[in-house]
Amino acid sequence: MLNNFFVLYLFKTLENKITYQQDVKRKTGNLTLILLSGVELNKDNNVFLLDEELASMRKGREFLSQINDGIPRTRTSTELMMKTREARRKTPLTRDQFENLVLSMVYSALQVGAQRNKEEREAWGGVLVQLANITTYDLRGADWDLTG
Repeated sequence: MLNNFFVLYLFKTLENKITYQQDVKRKTGNLTLILLSGVELNKDNNVFLLDEELASMRKGREFLSQINDGIPRTRTSTELMMKTREARRKTPLTRDQFENLVLSMVYSALQVGAQRNKEEREAWGGVLVQLANITTYDLRGADWDLTG
């Protein structure tokens, strides 16, 4: 009986891992499509899609909702998020945390391009580099493979 339970547990763990990888690949493909179609910041610092058709589709609306409502939108709040993440460095990111981290990088990159003031541009650039470093660190520590 214990062996059956253990085999079932291993099967469910593997199944969850495969489902997670497939979900990551799907979302990565969607994000790539969205970014290649073009995104910009409006005067209110909201992200919008240049492709109106994509913006009207479910995946476009989900992206806009998540990036405009689900991530920190100021340098200060993004820096606070990074400090919180650094304090929990040993804990792997959840799927939602990882997605928010990637979207924060996208938003920071858009802010770098939108800034007219050199100091602001450099400050957002520093935030972008820190977010990339955190992402790289977490990917190196991850026990799943995004390449397969």
